[in-house]
Amino acid sequence: MIISEGVRSDPFDPERFLAELTTQPGVYRMLGEDGVVLYVGKAKNLKQRVSSYFRGTPANARIAAMVARIRDIQIIVTRSEVEALLLENNLIKAQRPRYNILLRDDKSYPYIFISHHPYPRLAFHRGARKTSGRYFGPYASGRAVRETIELLQKLFLIRPCQDSVFENRSRACLQYQIQRCSGPCVGLIDADAYGVDVGHAVDFLEGRSEPIIAHLVQAMEQAAVALDYERAARIRDQIARLRQFCERQYVSAEGGDVDIIALAREAGKVCVQVFSMRGGLNLGNRSLFPQVPDDVTDPGLMTALLGQYYLNRDIPRQLILSHAPQDPEILEEMLSLRRGQRVSLAWQVGGEQARWLEMASSNARLTLATVLAERAGMAARLAALQEALDLAEPPQRMECFDVSHTQGEATVAACVVFDRNGPIKSDYRRFNIKGITPGDDYAALHQALMRRYTRLKAGEGILPDILLIDGGKGQVRQALEVLETLQVSGVMVVGVAKGEDRRPGTETLILSDTAQPSILPPGSRALHLIQQIRDEAHRFALTGHRQRRARTRSTSPLEQIPGMGPKRRQQLLKHFGGLQGVRRADVEALAKVPGISRKLAQQIFDSLHDD
Repeated sequence: MIISEGVRSDPFDPERFLAELTTQPGVYRMLGEDGVVLYVGKAKNLKQRVSSYFRGTPANARIAAMVARIRDIQIIVTRSEVEALLLENNLIKAQRPRYNILLRDDKSYPYIFISHHPYPRLAFHRGARKTSGRYFGPYASGRAVRETIELLQKLFLIRPCQDSVFENRSRACLQYQIQRCSGPCVGLIDADAYGVDVGHAVDFLEGRSEPIIAHLVQAMEQAAVALDYERAARIRDQIARLRQFCERQYVSAEGGDVDIIALAREAGKVCVQVFSMRGGLNLGNRSLFPQVPDDVTDPGLMTALLGQYYLNRDIPRQLILSHAPQDPEILEEMLSLRRGQRVSLAWQVGGEQARWLEMASSNARLTLATVLAERAGMAARLAALQEALDLAEPPQRMECFDVSHTQGEATVAACVVFDRNGPIKSDYRRFNIKGITPGDDYAALHQALMRRYTRLKAGEGILPDILLIDGGKGQVRQALEVLETLQVSGVMVVGVAKGEDRRPGTETLILSDTAQPSILPPGSRALHLIQQIRDEAHRFALTGHRQRRARTRSTSPLEQIPGMGPKRRQQLLKHFGGLQGVRRADVEALAKVPGISRKLAQQIFDSLHDD
């Protein structure tokens, strides 16, 4: 490539610049004041394309405004138009020019990871793929990955733990107890049998479910012949789960690797739906909302979207599109070059592919209608939160924990749940905290989180995308320890620390994946949503604490002891001068009270000293 000189020091003269401009293919960058990049474009003939901006009346107000701001134009000559298209998308992604179509989708999407190990690990993965092993995806959302991992653990009992945990276990962990792991860490399964399970999981992720089912049917029949009916029943349940999942997810045995991309436009906004099929399985869909100038046509938009979207992403062998792209041959050649194999584009399809395309188009229209209807509401706040926390997608489910007590008395932890429609009050939970040092908020939070996520990990609910904690670094550390202990992955932890003078709008966010705290401006929609969820958790916890405290203060502990009627309680309290005197008494002293047997005295003592 030949790259032009830097920004000119003299005033920009279009006539002189065009007179010297080459007719070769390449990329041009229009610069404004202080070298700010206004627009990046590519051309088969640079002179012809750039000249069009300065001939006659500009095509529209956007072009006129852009041309008026030009102070210089830089060119990069390439060997072909395909190379120019690839470079154009790289520069747009890196420099984000104001007047280009901008696809705000530079986040990393999640994968399922199976490690390279004698006893491979099954895990949620997001980010650079540096660790040795196999990666399956990308999936449309963290929830899709977690659902698939949960199914694979139920079906094939593959370990989710880190290698450091695996190598230092002396007894089977919780995952084995809830039948999500076969216990290879303590020798409860040999490497060959474990390898068969891993092979089945790989086959499933690659869309080859029928051979797995055939193998399981054969194993079930063998177990039945051997009169091992318990094992046969377990395998039967495996087959039923697998068939149920396949019926829901399966698209076509001939489907292969395909992405279906549909766009919808209305009221100046654009929604793009991307459905991903890998090995005949539907990996889910994602919604994209690119920044698009009003005068851009659908073919130009489709070309820009594909160029930017697949710049740093795996490209399937076929793309099915709702609209014909601009310069499809050049685009197809560029994508094939990126993939290393031929990529085909199709937009006039029939049969099953037409049904896929209609499904994607319908989702694009419905999603756009929802966003437009809720632009000022919850959807806008979630989009702001996605941007603030640098998420790949708007969070679908959020949970927040808070702890409430009065100087350690009647400690209650509360969990509230929000989704894209707001609070889900049926999923709210309270936890009466017991057996901790009064006033130890860390221990209270740790206990509540353990109780909550042990149940969710066992399949009794849905794991959130974001876990909010009312507190700072210490509370976030407790949450991360619990998630690591339970081997829960894919959940982002955010601490909401109170700001100066506890004033709303001065909160600091403690993020689990960064050492630097984050402070959002007081007017941020993302901060408003976080405050709303945090305040709801605080309200729910405080209400529970007050109810528990009222019950404790209005009820004597003696009332909970079997055999302690009103007369005996009155005798005890009168004999020792009150409840504190009863607490200080030993068993022998209690047994001397008329009407109190030694057995009952022991029960009273044990009940009042159960801590």
